[in-house]
Amino acid sequence: MAPGLHTVSRLSRDAGGSFVIGELIVRFLLGGAVVTAFAALGEVCQPKTFAGLFGAAPSVAITTLALALGKQGPAYAAAEGRSMVLGSAGLLVYSATCAGLVGRREVPVWLGAVAAWGLWLVVALGLFVMLGGAGDGGGW
Repeated sequence: MAPGLHTVSRLSRDAGGSFVIGELIVRFLLGGAVVTAFAALGEVCQPKTFAGLFGAAPSVAITTLALALGKQGPAYAAAEGRSMVLGSAGLLVYSATCAGLVGRREVPVWLGAVAAWGLWLVVALGLFVMLGGAGDGGGW
């Protein structure tokens, strides 16, 4: 077999030998459908600044959870969902920090963003540890 064909064949199979191409097609179709639905929701909501919000994170989260549920089962999907909630708490802190620092001329934008990212990490991981981590899915 030619080297290029062997590489493609190896990349298109997972460790169990089943084809990954079908899963990719499902991901693209499901992701596209959910993103389209949330974009349409964003178009009918006022103000229009919510359109970007509806088109991004919720659609990716729902698609990820649906695929995790189908492939890994409910315990795995529940752990993924809990992790998303903890990450969103960190994102709230990140966003508030960026908004507070953006008007300060004495703090360079890159430094403010790095500091805010550090706060996001501290909040998300702190909550993760405080609430028992992923564990066996029996945490919070």
